[in-house]
Amino acid sequence: MTTTDGGSDGDPPEAATDDADTSEGTESEAVDRRYAVVLDYLQHGRADDDRPRHRKSPLAYALGERDFRLFELTLSDDADISIGDRVVIGPTEARDAVAGFKEVQYGDISNTANAELEYAIEAIVDEHEERFVDFYNDAQPITLRLHQLNLLPGIGKKLRNNILDQRKRGPFESFEEVEERVSGLHNPKEVLIERIIEELRDDDLKYKAFVGREE
Repeated sequence: MTTTDGGSDGDPPEAATDDADTSEGTESEAVDRRYAVVLDYLQHGRADDDRPRHRKSPLAYALGERDFRLFELTLSDDADISIGDRVVIGPTEARDAVAGFKEVQYGDISNTANAELEYAIEAIVDEHEERFVDFYNDAQPITLRLHQLNLLPGIGKKLRNNILDQRKRGPFESFEEVEERVSGLHNPKEVLIERIIEELRDDDLKYKAFVGREE
């Protein structure tokens, strides 16, 4: 488990601040920010925290947008957040509502966070559709017998070969196009979401295509 108070969890380098490149620097800062989606907000901290209420900091559970890591966030006292909000977790100087964070496992999150998880994953996939469609375009063999596409639920050898044949004819541009062009593959977005949830729940999976992998 990784605990971060100063934002060292993969914080990107500071963007250049040269006055001659102000617009470029601003764009770089936006790209380098790391976001997480709030799954649950605990105004008075965890229930198992035995400290007096006035000594507890507000907490939240959140899901990282880049790599689907789960975090417990320590919030600033004046933080105004709700479930579903996007918050900045890095770099440190860009954070507002978040005072610190640590990575947690699936079994550590609250029941509410668990219930919100699928909705948050779907929101991230919808927001970054091109990135996830590109999984179908770019997936590669893992071993001589196993392909990354085979990690997706319901995709065996025949369906995998259908995807590979279709992408040779041109890259997929959307989930809708994947479904239209690949016979037998229904709702390719839901297939990805199901795999991401599986990778979050089972920390012992040998191969992971989404969770914990930097984009």
